[in-house]
Amino acid sequence: MGQRTPLYQKHCDAGAKMVDFGGWDMPVNYGSQIEEHHQVRRDAGVFDVSHMTVVDIAGPGAKDFLRYVLANDVARLQTPGKALYSCLLNPRGGVIDDLIAYWRGGDRYRLVVNAGTREKDLRWFQHQISGYDCVMKERADLAMLAIQGPNARQRVAPLLPPELTASALALDNFFAAEAGDWFIARTGYTGEDGFEVILPAGQVTNFWDRLLAAGCPPCGLGARDTLRLEAGMNLYGSDLDEETNPLDCGLGWTITRDPADRQFIGRQALATQPRLSKQVGLLLEGRGVLRGHQKVIIDGVGEGVITSGTFSPTLQRSIALARVPLATGEHCQVEIRDRLEPAKIVKPPFVRHGRILIEI
Repeated sequence: MGQRTPLYQKHCDAGAKMVDFGGWDMPVNYGSQIEEHHQVRRDAGVFDVSHMTVVDIAGPGAKDFLRYVLANDVARLQTPGKALYSCLLNPRGGVIDDLIAYWRGGDRYRLVVNAGTREKDLRWFQHQISGYDCVMKERADLAMLAIQGPNARQRVAPLLPPELTASALALDNFFAAEAGDWFIARTGYTGEDGFEVILPAGQVTNFWDRLLAAGCPPCGLGARDTLRLEAGMNLYGSDLDEETNPLDCGLGWTITRDPADRQFIGRQALATQPRLSKQVGLLLEGRGVLRGHQKVIIDGVGEGVITSGTFSPTLQRSIALARVPLATGEHCQVEIRDRLEPAKIVKPPFVRHGRILIEI
């Protein structure tokens, strides 16, 4: 038996198929993964993401600490509530985790890290924080929901504490607002608009019920995965890990190199390692379904590998993210069950905000 979120019984009562995910018993779907996918693309749905780990960092040295451990620079956060996406690197430039950091004003920051990397992330932070005048606190008392879709914000806003309703609707992308223990951010992992809401664990069941009554049906991790892949978003453990660096994962934009005197962990390795590969999107032109670990063959160039693949409900085609040689052009072949199938190289994302962004 894995760890359980406060909504575990709600998922079971709704007939969810439960699976192990990062040591947690989580719903993969509530019947039809494809219907849940379309629900989020076309309207709104809610995901229980309480398995994610919330970590608060506070104190006079918090900013300097985060500028050292993160490849992106929290000094760029100039307005309270503003967030940034960053990789947490090891000295070799490999990705320990990818996360979101929020500046809460003053010397207070909030991090949201992946469930499967929780223990190693916390150990890493604890090891590196020595010498900095700040403290780290894991917020196991909080739960987290993601309400995503083109109608998500309008459905959620009336259900929030009154002091958050107006500010929530006025939030720009990658900004958060908070009142008491409620923290609401205009962020997500689906390529659609919406909120991620962090709230006291004891209040999440009531909020969940109200969301469902307001027209936000529950969606599982299966739909979350197809949505994020259509949106061209990386999944830790598949598209990035400690053996790959951000440049090879399409995340060079998350590395802040200025000012030159900021010595973040992994900086020297990124500056000296030769660049050999790049991340691309694949659109299958032949038969089959693209899956992780399948070999990608580029004539006259070399070989790559699919890191994430699936059948896209929106495109009605098989798509993937792949790591391939730098010289890769517009076409390749994928090895599927001992046969080679043609695929087109495209630039992700495939779908954002309900719009297909590639030529099919």
